[in-house]
Amino acid sequence: MPKYNKNPEALSRLTPEQFRVTQRDGTERPFDNEYWDNKEPGIYVDVVSGEPLFASVHKYDSQSGWPSFTKPIDSENIVENVDTDHGMTRTEVRSSNGDSHLGHVFPDGPRDEGGLRYCINSASLRFVPLDELESEGYGAYRKLFESQGTQGKGAKA
Repeated sequence: MPKYNKNPEALSRLTPEQFRVTQRDGTERPFDNEYWDNKEPGIYVDVVSGEPLFASVHKYDSQSGWPSFTKPIDSENIVENVDTDHGMTRTEVRSSNGDSHLGHVFPDGPRDEGGLRYCINSASLRFVPLDELESEGYGAYRKLFESQGTQGKGAKA
């Protein structure tokens, strides 16, 4: 497995919005972000470290305006922290190796898929289409799509 880390070169290439979200714990606007309605099959990786985070087969339309997933690809690539900002208690989600702020996880996801909603900022993600997994070094994750067909559950989102 590749070693993922907070990559200074990747940090220098972030847009101001990506930097604000990933490094300053920001939140992008709902329904006005790159992946909230993406229905293509593939995986989503940390824009800073490249570590694989979420797959389209676990994506669904939560009607929140942000990409929403029922679970991460690998829970070891996710860190959950208590977040008490804005006068409420929530669970923040960060990437383990890149330490990027990703979004939050809520207990209001689809019950039949575990009940969680990982509500993630598009600005913290880079999408790798299914057809590019091998060329981008993520070929091992193709197996996520084998039992789903190429569209997977990503077609729901």
